[in-house]
Amino acid sequence: MLMVYFLLSGGVTAGMLYAGACLGFIEVADSRMWLYLCLIIVLFAVVVGYMAGQRIQRRIDDLDLNMLQVAKGNLSVRMANSEDQSFARVYHEFNMMMDTVENKMQILQRLGEQEVIEKEQAAESAVLEERRRMARDLHDTVSQQLFAIHMSASSLPKVLERNEEQGQTVMNQLITMSQMAQKQMRALIAQLRPVELEGRNLFEALEKWFPDYCRQNGLKGMKELELQGELSEAIEHQLFLIIQEAMANIVKHAGACLVSLSLREGRRQVVLSISDDGQGFEHVQQKQGSYGLITMRERAEKLGGQVEIISRKGAGTTIRVHIPKFVQAAGNVEGNTKAITGAAAPEEEG
Repeated sequence: MLMVYFLLSGGVTAGMLYAGACLGFIEVADSRMWLYLCLIIVLFAVVVGYMAGQRIQRRIDDLDLNMLQVAKGNLSVRMANSEDQSFARVYHEFNMMMDTVENKMQILQRLGEQEVIEKEQAAESAVLEERRRMARDLHDTVSQQLFAIHMSASSLPKVLERNEEQGQTVMNQLITMSQMAQKQMRALIAQLRPVELEGRNLFEALEKWFPDYCRQNGLKGMKELELQGELSEAIEHQLFLIIQEAMANIVKHAGACLVSLSLREGRRQVVLSISDDGQGFEHVQQKQGSYGLITMRERAEKLGGQVEIISRKGAGTTIRVHIPKFVQAAGNVEGNTKAITGAAAPEEEG
């Protein structure tokens, strides 16, 4: 556009000079000089227009590149100071906007972590209540079955002495009751299986869980973990649940043989990538609704992150999760979080 403007201005300048010569205001000894003069003016206009356009285009490209980084979840992007005053103000407004967005996203992440922790506490209370219920069930089912087995086994020798046929009936009852007690015990044990991440950090849990899960489901798994140990408990928990959901989707729907897991923790961002060589899907199918994908998105958004799904039919699927990290002092953010929570409390009570 600038080149067109400069070309038009050069053409107008050449036309005005030619008109001036025709009207006698300008005298030129050799008429061939007009051709050279017009070519020089047009060429100069094109060169200057191209240089001006490239200079502005570089500024716009820098802004566009940084906006793409922000769209990928990198909230630490800032624009360097520009000597061009036309863009200096735009860059300054962009930096101020990113400061505001990063601060608010940090607060939202803290609120999300607080929500996760509260849910974990509620879940622990539910687990304790469930264990009390299981203790009662043990007493009412397995314990009584064992008592009945003990009584029948104690009386069996005397019954065999008096009536062998009746003793065989008691023995069959013993076998049936023991099988029933075994089934009930297995069911209760299955309900008491511990959470995989409990008592371990994310790295330790994945080191054990991922190979076992792949082996149990006939998958060849490759993993690459680069964790610095600076993630909060809430973020680790959500990431682990996202990984579990993604792996469950692969086993149920992908028909894959190879799964690759990559988890990298940077200074300002955590990036999780899970890829498979399965059948993939088209984006139209994805929009129709997959509860697993929706759940993963919701978990990431609670922490200010986002989920990116790359899939093509017959070419596998890649799921990338970007979650921002913040290095600002936690005291200010916690104070803001408490202030927001405190301000919302009266309204909830009302």
